Amino acid sequence: MADTVLYEVSDGLATITLNRPEAMNAMNTETKVAFREAARAAAADDSVRAVLLTAAGDRAFCVGQDLKEHVGGLLAARERSGSGEGVMSTVQEHYNPIVRALTGAAKPVVAAVNGVAAGAGFGFALAADYRIVADTAAFNTSFAGVALTADSGISWTLPRVVGPSRAADLLLFPRSITAQEAYELGIANRIVPLAELAAEAVKLARTLAEGPTLAYAALKESLAYGISHSLAETLEKEDELQSRAGASEDHLIAVQAFVNKEKPKYLGR
Repeated sequence: MADTVLYEVSDGLATITLNRPEAMNAMNTETKVAFREAARAAAADDSVRAVLLTAAGDRAFCVGQDLKEHVGGLLAARERSGSGEGVMSTVQEHYNPIVRALTGAAKPVVAAVNGVAAGAGFGFALAADYRIVADTAAFNTSFAGVALTADSGISWTLPRVVGPSRAADLLLFPRSITAQEAYELGIANRIVPLAELAAEAVKLARTLAEGPTLAYAALKESLAYGISHSLAETLEKEDELQSRAGASEDHLIAVQAFVNKEKPKYLGR
């Protein structure tokens, strides 16, 4: 991995840290490539049972595309062809694989949002299953403010979190959303003081890493499926997923622990 993204696995928890605090963790090419590879590695590693996505510094989680690098690419593209066509290939090459890895991971993903999450940074936070947010954090869709449309999955995730009408408002009229408003809208699951964010996020993610991994994976799949399918189809999916969860070692461990009045020690299988 590049120095702009740190990746560590410890006791079943993979931690991905965006590490460009001097640039508010903006996505230049080096960072996008490293983030993509870290997200893919965490998703593919069976020893990883939870993922924590965090960022260095106190100012920003991620402000999306590095516009200083981006403007150079735009100007170069116009010199070559007379238009900016092709310069947004980063969506297909970087952003889409990152979001697919986070949302498709068969394990819970926690985003610890320490500061501003804007544009693609907002999209990456929404790609997580749970967002623990510093009281100083803020969210902004940003795209329309630079004459762009949505990417990083935000046109799919945001309406499902806040509803289509509010999503349209936030996308058409970009503005900064405080941590408290984000909580009220359902964007933030939990707010903590900035000084406590790192410790609380690790504690939360480790709790998930020690939990019933297959059940968590099934819950992710069930939620994603149910939101876009009929009740009848969703009932069939629940039956399929519950049959799988019921056959897991973790389910037997949980039931035995309940009967014996003990705390279960899950194996993640």
